[in-house]
Amino acid sequence: MVTCGLPTAFLAGLTRDDARPLPGAVGARADDPATRAARQLGERMTAELARQSAALLAGDRAGFLAVAEPAAHADLRRRYAALRALRVTAWQAEATGPPTPVEGRPGEWRLPVEFRYCFVVPDCRTSRVLTATRWRAGDRPRLLVVEASRSAETGARPWEVSELVVAVGARTLVATTPALRRKLPGLLAQAEAAATVADTYAVGGRRPDRYRVFYAGRAEWQRWYGGGRPKWTGGYAVTVGGGHHEVVLNADGLVSSGIDDLLRHELTHAASLPERGYPGEGTWWLVEGLAEQAGADGQPVDRYEGLTEVRRLTDGGWDGRLDGLRPADDAPAERVSGSYGISYLAVRHLVDRFGPERLLAFFAAVVHERRPVADAAEATFGEPWSTLHDECVAYVQAVAA
Repeated sequence: MVTCGLPTAFLAGLTRDDARPLPGAVGARADDPATRAARQLGERMTAELARQSAALLAGDRAGFLAVAEPAAHADLRRRYAALRALRVTAWQAEATGPPTPVEGRPGEWRLPVEFRYCFVVPDCRTSRVLTATRWRAGDRPRLLVVEASRSAETGARPWEVSELVVAVGARTLVATTPALRRKLPGLLAQAEAAATVADTYAVGGRRPDRYRVFYAGRAEWQRWYGGGRPKWTGGYAVTVGGGHHEVVLNADGLVSSGIDDLLRHELTHAASLPERGYPGEGTWWLVEGLAEQAGADGQPVDRYEGLTEVRRLTDGGWDGRLDGLRPADDAPAERVSGSYGISYLAVRHLVDRFGPERLLAFFAAVVHERRPVADAAEATFGEPWSTLHDECVAYVQAVAA
């Protein structure tokens, strides 16, 4: 079994994509000359950002660079090329606070900015990223630096920090670095096939407009979206607002035979999870079990690759509770595989008994509506959760025997 991860810390409690700066966040309430001057400077900076946004969408690289000092051009050229390769269809820059002077740098000011974007699909619900920009003041301010991403929940996006090459299909967008360019055609074909499966797990029929997949080399794995994932993680999905989850695969941690399963797994997270994440570690088994169900893609249970690890975990180390299955970040690979396998088997039992539609309704009630598992079980399955839990555990033990 290919292990993968979806740490709660990267999904729970995110600011919703439709959050707006408070009225007056940029405009000052006070009317003193210094505050008024800062507000007017911020307005001029925002006007420059609007010109830059229009140039990006128009494919005007010279116009995109024109707002900045030459020292910033190398970084901006890379950003521009990456965003155009990703087929950016919406790009909005909005100040989220007033400009403030940069200490020790006379004439320089920092402006916090929220960028909102769409890829491939026009008029999508925009994703968002928070950053800060640094400027030289003047009648026409000059952009000096776009600083590292300040989206603490998710870290830097790939297009902020890396050169990208991109392939786009009917349901997916797949991007990687130039060094891994030769992988793109195969990855796109695999992602398109996985998307067909993942679409069937979209809660409420709300399929992603495009699944966004980023294939990370060793350096990028440590840098994209903040890095720092558990060692056992082969891939993850991270919410970026607007109902979008972006999927990252670890090129160093994968073998060719496991990519199809992992893509089905991670794209199912993107299809099934709410943008605010799932409600706590007690539901980890359901979130990962559903994704593993998609990853297995209807294969017989006895062909599931993690059965050996399931057997070892059920023989010792597991207390028989589904709500305690989430492995620690430093857990050994065997423990991780066993936890994913038990989660899969529990979900598989519920699907076999009640069918995929009722299982997805149960998932929606627990993960999207955040109803207690016991209430959701009664409503969707018509049976007490205590009984169903014991049935799932008995099924796991029978398969592992």
